[in-house]
Amino acid sequence: MESQIIRPGHLTAHQTASVLGISLDGVRKAVQRGQLVRSGGTERQPWYLAEDVAALAAKRRARSVA
Repeated sequence: MESQIIRPGHLTAHQTASVLGISLDGVRKAVQRGQLVRSGGTERQPWYLAEDVAALAAKRRARSVA
């Protein structure tokens, strides 16, 4: 279940997974690897900065093209 109230400029874990084209487990692994940093929410429902998610998505796209 996703949080109903989220600060502008942030994405939920589900939204982040969708943007990156990965699973929720993949989002957790990206956090563990230091590729993504939580910016709010709770332990069970973290938020991520939309800018950070977009940057990671661009980096992943550039790596897959090269």
